[in-house]
Amino acid sequence: MLEKFPKEVKLVIKQFPLQMHPYARKAAVAALAAGKQGKFWEMHHELFANQKDLSDAKVEAIAKQIGLKMEKFNQDLKDPAIASLIDRDTSSAAQVNVQGTPTIFVNGRLLTQRSLPGFQQAIEAETKKGKK
Repeated sequence: MLEKFPKEVKLVIKQFPLQMHPYARKAAVAALAAGKQGKFWEMHHELFANQKDLSDAKVEAIAKQIGLKMEKFNQDLKDPAIASLIDRDTSSAAQVNVQGTPTIFVNGRLLTQRSLPGFQQAIEAETKKGKK
């Protein structure tokens, strides 16, 4: 959808670590810390690929694997701004009754048809509104 609607669509990612997953918050912190080095998506993909096997040692191994500067990464893991961002995202998700991940909104509307045609239909409906 980003390629099909490059001027109309902007992807915004919010963190919502589920409490039922014991490593979810640490994974969110790790992804954002990796993002400070331009490697959010690489870390994100590896965290999800290894979600049943996450530990501090595994995250460190992933960070090395994707080429992060480890001293900076370890500092960023403790950055209070990252913790604050996750708290803000979690709070705003609770305000709109987000129950799980992923939850997708298109212009503030909950996307219920999460197939590719569902995405396209929702985006086209919103872009038509803007042209009226």
